[in-house]
Amino acid sequence: MYKSTVVAGFMALIAMCGSAHAQVGQERGWYAGASIGQSSMDIEGCGGVISCDDKDTAWRILGGYQINRNFAVELGYHQLGDASASFPGGQVDFEATAIELVGLGILPLANNFALYAKAGFYRGETEASGSNALGPVDVSETNTDLTFGLGAQYNFNPRFGVRAEWQRYTNMGGDATGESDVDVLSIGLLVRF
Repeated sequence: MYKSTVVAGFMALIAMCGSAHAQVGQERGWYAGASIGQSSMDIEGCGGVISCDDKDTAWRILGGYQINRNFAVELGYHQLGDASASFPGGQVDFEATAIELVGLGILPLANNFALYAKAGFYRGETEASGSNALGPVDVSETNTDLTFGLGAQYNFNPRFGVRAEWQRYTNMGGDATGESDVDVLSIGLLVRF
């Protein structure tokens, strides 16, 4: 229910952005970008006897196509960083990566500034290694789920722009590594071709 409500809300925002500025000029073309920021993994059971280090540096590379001034599609690779959980009898370290395909609904504002919402799917891999009371831990799981986010973009000129955004990857991992939401706050640079 939660996932379908979030996706429906983001798709409605994307549709509103497209219709609100349909009469204004169109901008099309390919672009590439990179971003760096901080990730935060929601590790289950943190607190009490379990001590967690759930924040790390995250980075992404992406390529996209601007369909018109209100809609774009992006394909990206995101290194979501590492996290760890320490407890009596062991420690487990986690590392997560994701490949994503998202659509962006863009709301252009004055002075080369725009707001955007993004929604789509990711294919993620979570690796867990370390030890617990039962012995060594070394597992890897892949899953596909939803990703969504909000951001702001400023274009210095027709070729270069900068972004600041928040993005969430829902239910990263699986039964063996534990599912967790991963949030990323980042800044990035875009180059248009």
